Amino acid sequence: MKPIKHIAVSGNIGSGKTTLAEKLAKHYGWTPLYESVDTNPYLRDFYEDMTRWAFHLQIYFLNSRFTQVRVIRESEKTIIQDRTIYEDAYIFAKNLHKSGHINDRDYQSYLDIFHSMINFVQPPDLLIYLKADIPKLVSQIQRRNRDFEFNIKLEYLKTLNEHYEKWISEYKGKLLVIDMNHLDFVNNIEDFSSIVSKVDLELNSLFG
Repeated sequence: MKPIKHIAVSGNIGSGKTTLAEKLAKHYGWTPLYESVDTNPYLRDFYEDMTRWAFHLQIYFLNSRFTQVRVIRESEKTIIQDRTIYEDAYIFAKNLHKSGHINDRDYQSYLDIFHSMINFVQPPDLLIYLKADIPKLVSQIQRRNRDFEFNIKLEYLKTLNEHYEKWISEYKGKLLVIDMNHLDFVNNIEDFSSIVSKVDLELNSLFG
């Protein structure tokens, strides 16, 4: 029986990915791999001037995520990953190109690098997608109070959500969609328990 090595949590900015990954890691004894936000040298500049820094930011994230892919492949542990390499390309870079923040030449270079990398990437054993509407995302972004996120535009979140819905609708791997709009798994133990129950069902089906 193939061991479960890779769980990934996906979702828009403010959907609760990092917190859920942390709580599930503690619950199941998994090793968490987080998105490099605090150490990212481009993120603050990006939110102040998206067009100038979009390409730099996406290359940084792509390289960081590919490094995580190698860590997952080489590890004997079960790893839960905060966001996937697919989201970097199919959601964020695609959205920045479509909205004019990454020009055609840079976007093609980005895609060339991504397509070279993706040959070495296996999809996660289970992808957990946190679905959240704009009011939920905004309230959670405000609650965590990162000053550089104050510049995030509603239209940016909205178009990211649209890209997420399209990607998820076409995703071929093992998928669990969790509607976050009426859940508060941080402050309500019953909400967290309901998520764990759903994850348990998916994990059991992988073993079945």
